[in-house]
Amino acid sequence: MKLPPVRRAILAGVLAASAIAPIALPVPAHAQFGGIVYDPTNYAQNVLTAARSLQQINNQIQQIQNQATSLINEARNLASLPFSSLQQLQQQVQRTQQLLGEAQRIAYDVQNVQQAFTDRYKGAALTGDHARMVANANARWEDSVGALEDAMRVQASVVGNIDGARTTMDNLVSASQSATGALQATQAGNQLLALQSQQLADLTAAVAAQGRAQALQSARQAAEEAEGRERFRRFMGN
Repeated sequence: MKLPPVRRAILAGVLAASAIAPIALPVPAHAQFGGIVYDPTNYAQNVLTAARSLQQINNQIQQIQNQATSLINEARNLASLPFSSLQQLQQQVQRTQQLLGEAQRIAYDVQNVQQAFTDRYKGAALTGDHARMVANANARWEDSVGALEDAMRVQASVVGNIDGARTTMDNLVSASQSATGALQATQAGNQLLALQSQQLADLTAAVAAQGRAQALQSARQAAEEAEGRERFRRFMGN
């Protein structure tokens, strides 16, 4: 079948156009703005990389801040307590020791006590002649009076230390509560223990001085009773 001349011309034109048309291939999505090519995929990757870099920088900053905080805490822990009561406490203890060392007549010494009792409180001291008995009785009286005076001096010193101990305790408690680190808290606690030790030393000294006075008084009374019996025996013998 032959086509009309007009249809043959149209068909020939279509075939010629199909033969010369280029083959269309898929290309990446992009756009041009003033000659600059914009690639969304590359842009997204760049944003992700920048976010990761920023996170790493933030992590490093946080680590530096943590290290700085740790160094500050270590410095606080190593800071010394600005208040110290040790010298005052040592002076009070030395004062108490001095008072005990100034004990009259019979000192706080084992050999001294033994010698004094041998000379004035027993044995030949109670059975000698009249003059010796009178002298020993007077010595025992002086021992008792001196011991009572020593006890009162020690007691007065201990009472005088109470006000200073209260002030020291207030300062130490305040320093402990406001301590900025472990070292300051420990030093405050150690000084509080030192204060307690000083108070115990004062209490021991007061008890010892009082006990010494009572012991000498009791020994004096016992010696006087022994002398009285000796005088009575001599009287009856005569």
